[in-house]
Amino acid sequence: MTDTTDYLIIGAGAMGLAFADELLTRSDATMTIVDKRSAPGGHWNDAYSFVKLHQPAIFYGVESTSMGRDRVETSGPNAGFMELAEGPEILAYFHALMRDRLLPSGRVTYRPLTEVREDGTLRHVLSGQESRVEVRRKTVDATWYENAVPATHGPKFEVAEGAWVVPPNALPRLAAKAERFVVVGAGKTGVDVCVWLLENGVPADRLAWIVSRDPWFLNRKYTQPGPEFFESTFGNFAAQRRAMAEAANAQELCANMEACGAWLRLDPDVQPTMFHAATISEGELALLRSIRNTVRGRRVGRAEAERVILDDGSEIASSPETLVIDCTTTALPVRDLKPVFAPGRITLQMTRFPMLPFSAAFAAFLEATFETDDEKNGFAQPLPLTDTVNDFIAGLTADMINRYACSKHPAVREWVGNSRLDGYSRIAREIPKDDAARQAILKEVGAAAMAAAGNLGRLTGSG
Repeated sequence: MTDTTDYLIIGAGAMGLAFADELLTRSDATMTIVDKRSAPGGHWNDAYSFVKLHQPAIFYGVESTSMGRDRVETSGPNAGFMELAEGPEILAYFHALMRDRLLPSGRVTYRPLTEVREDGTLRHVLSGQESRVEVRRKTVDATWYENAVPATHGPKFEVAEGAWVVPPNALPRLAAKAERFVVVGAGKTGVDVCVWLLENGVPADRLAWIVSRDPWFLNRKYTQPGPEFFESTFGNFAAQRRAMAEAANAQELCANMEACGAWLRLDPDVQPTMFHAATISEGELALLRSIRNTVRGRRVGRAEAERVILDDGSEIASSPETLVIDCTTTALPVRDLKPVFAPGRITLQMTRFPMLPFSAAFAAFLEATFETDDEKNGFAQPLPLTDTVNDFIAGLTADMINRYACSKHPAVREWVGNSRLDGYSRIAREIPKDDAARQAILKEVGAAAMAAAGNLGRLTGSG
C-alpha cells in the first residue's frame, strides 16, 4: 500500500505539530504525520501528572491557537506571574488541535502507532502492517529533540531487590505510603518532584536530594511576556545584555547574570556547573533551599532496601518505607547540529533560545516563503542544546545572528513581530511611538544587545 503526500512529518509532538499548523496556514500542501505513540502530544503522553511548563503558557503550543487564558496566577510559588500550563491541559490542547484544526482541513493525515524504518517503510507497531508514503516535497524530522522521561527509560543506577524506586509518575499514588523520600536528579524533573512534595505538605526534613551537578536557573520573574510586566521584563533584558557585554569570561558572565537577578542558584556558596535553561520562581527556590539534606557532587550507584550507595562509596540511610524517586533521565539528548533545511529533508531544531515550538513554526514559515534551502538556512542557524554555560554562550551567539538576519528582511521581520509564540517581539512592536518611557527602554535593550553580540563570540569557550 502506497500513499502520496507533500510532506511526511515524523513526530506528533510539540515541534511536529507546530510545523504542521503553520504550514497549513501558509501553504496548500498536504501532510502525513506519523508517530509511534497512540495520541498526539509527544512525550507529554508519558510525563508525570503534575508536570508543568516552566515558561508561561503563551510561549508554547502552535501559532494559530493560544494555550491557556493568559491569566496571572494568584496562589502558590508562581503567584503574580502568568499561568503555567499543566500536563493534562497540554495533552488536551494537542488532542483538540489534531481533532478540530488539522484533520478537518482535509490536507492532514495522521498515523498514530506507526514507526518509520530506515528504508522509509512505515510499520504499524500493533498490527505489523507495512506501507509506504511517496513524499513529493520533503520529509520533516521532528524527532531530533525526542524527549526522554524516567517512566520510559528507567534509572541510571542499579536497583537491588527490595529497594523502593519509582519514576515521578508513581509519586501521587504512593507518596502517602512513604515515611521518607530520596529524590535523585537536579534537572527540571528533580526540581518538579521536590517542589510537589513540599507544596503538598511533606516536611523538608523528610527529604534527601541528590544533586550530581548544581544548576543555574532562569528567574521566572523576568520571563513574563504580558504588557503589565514590560518594565520589569524588558528592563532586565537590557541588564542581561550589559552583563554579557561586560563579562571577561564565562565565570564572570555567570556572576553578572546573577547580580542582575536573571539567574538563580540553589546555594550562594556553590558554583553551578550545569545550565539546562530550567526556569523557577524565587518562591520555588525558597522551597528548594529548605531541603537541608542535599547531597552535592555525587551520583547514585546502587539503591538497596536499607541504603542508597553513592558513586564515592558513601551511603544515605534508607528503609523499606523510603521512596526513591528516579529523576536521572536526560530529557533531551545533546546531538551534533545539522542544517535545518537540506535537499528533501527538514530537521527541526532550536533556532531561537529557548523556544522550540517557535523554532518549528518559523521553519514552516520559511519553507512556505522562500525557494532555496540556502535562503531559509540564512535565517535559521541551529542552536546547541545547553548543558554548560559555554553551551549557552555559543547558542546565544547563534541566536543573535538569526535575530539580526530576521530584522533585515521585511517579510521575516513582519512574521516574527506578529508571532504568538514570540511574545516579546510582539509586545515590543505594540508599544506606542509616543510612549517615551517604554520606547527608551527598548532603545536601551537594542544598544545593550549590540554590545553583547560583539562580546559573546569572544567568550565562547573562555572557561
